[in-house]
Amino acid sequence: QVQLVESGGGSVQAGGSLRLSCAASGYTYSKYCMAWFRQAPGKERERIATTASNGSARYADSVKGRFTISRDNTKNTLYLQMNALKPEDTAMYYCAAYLGYAGYSGSRCYAAPYNYWGQGTQVTVSS
Repeated sequence: QVQLVESGGGSVQAGGSLRLSCAASGYTYSKYCMAWFRQAPGKERERIATTASNGSARYADSVKGRFTISRDNTKNTLYLQMNALKPEDTAMYYCAAYLGYAGYSGSRCYAAPYNYWGQGTQVTVSS
């Protein structure tokens, strides 16, 4: 049974940093695309960062240069380092996995239809 469990959310002032983690279990974590999404109230879910099995990363323009996605395939854990946070980064953040095909490239992972989700962790940035 696939499980994705996020942690690390919280409240921070603008300009601050947070690090999110996602513990994955129930599948061969190292082989598949992983991603971070976010959804603010009243807005559509936004794909913000993805990583292929080899660590090749892609980012949405809204977070490029401020956020870093990484994965530890020995610990089955995905991370999102968020720096220079802005009030508009306030959202529920979700970890996701695409378990359709193994070994996708970075660009394919960015476009993949993610099909497993965590429960989310709230990030609130105050001005």
